[in-house]
Amino acid sequence: MELQETMQRSLRSEIQKSLKENGYTLSKLSELSGIGTGHLSEMLNNNPSRAITVNQLDAMAKAFGHAPGWLYELYPEECLSEGKISRPRLVPYLVRCAEIGREDCIKAIVSNLLENPKNTSILFSVAEQLFQSGKQKESVLFYELVIDNEKDSYSDQFVMSQYRLFRAVQGTNTEENWKAVIRFDSYWKRLPENVQLDALLQLANVCFMMCRWKDVEKYADELRNLATIVYENELRRRTSSKANDLPKTERHLVVYYGQGFLLKAAALKKQRLYEEAKKYIQGYADLGWFEFLDETGKQEVEKFRVWAKINSYTLDMLLGNYEILPECINFLADYPEEIFPALVTIMECANKYGFCIDEVLERFSEYTSYREDDLNGLSASRHFRFRYQKAIYELQRERFAIGIDETLRCLALADKMKLYIPAHHVTRVIDEMIEAIPDK
Repeated sequence: MELQETMQRSLRSEIQKSLKENGYTLSKLSELSGIGTGHLSEMLNNNPSRAITVNQLDAMAKAFGHAPGWLYELYPEECLSEGKISRPRLVPYLVRCAEIGREDCIKAIVSNLLENPKNTSILFSVAEQLFQSGKQKESVLFYELVIDNEKDSYSDQFVMSQYRLFRAVQGTNTEENWKAVIRFDSYWKRLPENVQLDALLQLANVCFMMCRWKDVEKYADELRNLATIVYENELRRRTSSKANDLPKTERHLVVYYGQGFLLKAAALKKQRLYEEAKKYIQGYADLGWFEFLDETGKQEVEKFRVWAKINSYTLDMLLGNYEILPECINFLADYPEEIFPALVTIMECANKYGFCIDEVLERFSEYTSYREDDLNGLSASRHFRFRYQKAIYELQRERFAIGIDETLRCLALADKMKLYIPAHHVTRVIDEMIEAIPDK
């Protein structure tokens, strides 16, 4: 009997049932849901009936006092009929299922969809809508389905799905981030040039967070070369055409050019190749010559100028000229958002040359605190490096309780990031911390 009742259930019969149970007329339901009475009548009484959108179903659920997702398991009848698919209803339905966590409904309809490989385009559209609306986590399932079921690995939607998946899974987990880099590395060259710029910048940044300096160099070189090619092509195009729209990218073109130099210099600095790093800093210190600079571009150029100035200060200190610290600190005071990244290197300089920065740490103490839940990949990486350097700093000054506390905080961040350091690096880290403890 129960099976027979289940088989007889339909979207409209359940809505009619709720109308009776609540004692609502169509006018009352219209008033509560915001759906016109005429439309409700056409949905529930006409034959053939007017289609119900997923937003209208949500509105009726709210009117009847049900949670979001009410009757979603019956909604596919609005999208699939006699082998035909209504894409305008199916895509919003799948998007909504992902948003509220109705994976059961997604799995049920996807199995039918994938009987025809062409329907991967529907899944790609769903993934794109979720990704573009900031729901990257929810988009992952759909991009994976496209990748698993698209036979042409050179198709636009396959390659773009690989890129979006790479972006969507990034976080504080170093192990997962590296897996994402390895998985995506063989696909970025298949993207359109304008998207390649974004992809290379992301690849370099992820490798930077993982302290993989050679990989940062590799992607920074690729980024710098590609940005130069795109820039020169644009110069030639504008010579023969009046068109003035830059290639569509997430950031201004000057960002990719400048970041190619900045990331290269940063990777060299981390490998203690300071003089070589200086050469690359000059590559982004003054980008005012860059053509096509609108207001946004000019603001980006100013950011690079500031970063070059700060990085030049810190490089000089790493080379032993720590007398410029007061000048550096005064400069930083005008750029609060740059204080903490600079402090990481200043702390390293203090440890290398043994000078005291207690006053600096006190002055900028508000910039060194953090809540673990607020950390993203980049900020977690910076705090990890800062805590490590500060532990050494405190141990050198025989403030052992603080030094041990900073060491524990450093370990907690490493665990959060799943930062598994090779054994020989662990030995070096331990040796550095032991050496920081003064002999008695």
